[in-house]
Amino acid sequence: MTGSENAPPSETSDSFKLAHDHVAEGDLPEGFRFAGVTCGIKPSGKPDLSLIVSDWPVVVAGVYTQNKIVAAPVVLSRGRTPTDTIRAVVTNSGNANACTGDQGMQDALEMCDLVAEMVDCQPENVLVMSTGIIGKHLPMDCIRKGIRDAHQQVEPSLAGFIRSAEAIRTTDKNRKTVTTQVDVGQRQFRVAAMAKGAGMIAPNMATMLSCIVTDAPLTTDMAQTSLRCAAKTSFNRVSVDGHTSTNDTLLLMSSGQGTPLNPNELQIFQQALTQVAVHLAKQLVADGEGALHVMAIRVEGATDESAAETIARTVAASPLVKTAVTGSDPNWGRIVSAAGYADAEISPENTSLQICGITIYRDGAPVPFDEPALSAKMKASTEVPIVLRVGQGSGTVEYWSSDLTSSYVEFNSEYTT
Repeated sequence: MTGSENAPPSETSDSFKLAHDHVAEGDLPEGFRFAGVTCGIKPSGKPDLSLIVSDWPVVVAGVYTQNKIVAAPVVLSRGRTPTDTIRAVVTNSGNANACTGDQGMQDALEMCDLVAEMVDCQPENVLVMSTGIIGKHLPMDCIRKGIRDAHQQVEPSLAGFIRSAEAIRTTDKNRKTVTTQVDVGQRQFRVAAMAKGAGMIAPNMATMLSCIVTDAPLTTDMAQTSLRCAAKTSFNRVSVDGHTSTNDTLLLMSSGQGTPLNPNELQIFQQALTQVAVHLAKQLVADGEGALHVMAIRVEGATDESAAETIARTVAASPLVKTAVTGSDPNWGRIVSAAGYADAEISPENTSLQICGITIYRDGAPVPFDEPALSAKMKASTEVPIVLRVGQGSGTVEYWSSDLTSSYVEFNSEYTT
């Protein structure tokens, strides 16, 4: 069992290269301006309002939380996408504007009204995202000032993009950004993306927000289909704590003009978009609150892809598996038994397991291995690969989850107090 069969595309290809941290001005798509400011929502004084403005109406697609308790900004933005008329996205952090009743919706609408006045468009041409503490009304005096300040600072620069990405963070330790250039025939397009999220992460499309901008020419149908496809194998396959947020929002904005991508070009763009999404999704897990390791779980041999995903999600969510990885304990029993109680068919006699490339369970039985050496290898790895074969079927998926540490428990036990 090598774990290499049916592997997904690598994070780079001849058509596109991912970059982060050291991106250049030329990596940003045309037609967008960015800003991030401090307006006073967060007691820490850190940036808390982000604004993205397009120079002309752009195509926007969205994928949103499947939680039945939904924040006002999700209701508003979900009702406006997909579309080809958006001029701006405003995001506040530090307050989720969730479970805030009619006042919450009025506040979200006012945010759109304020941005529309600044940008000179209709309020319906503005989307809003919010993230932070649930159940508290927005401090609208702060937000009104923040929107005015952000509009004065929007610029089509890398500095503006970074400030915008910083302003959507809450408990994130690190900024999450990625850019790439996509070559399709004689044409070249750019993609730039930002995300936030470190806790309450278990998207199904957490507290997760992400905005991806591109100058590739897409129709609304192309954008929505491409975004759903990208989300399926990225943000839908990560977990920090198994908790789907009230505010999860993933947006794709296309400023591209001219002839829309043809089917072959769209396929290349789709691959690039998916890898951007995977890169961001893995950053969410790596930044999981208190996390020491990323569990890179690969399930092979399931009856189909859906079954493989069910098994991977079950293993990823197990507190016993998570804590075993925290303690660098190659406890095959926890992983194999988690697969066994997942709501999917497995073949016990054909079940095998590798951790960090070392086979420790094969065809339904443990095999001898150097436990101290493997434990040391796990401890030294920020990403712990777990490859689980559960039969002879065609179902294969990759899934990423953080481990579970005492720091996570301490942080979240004191989050609102």
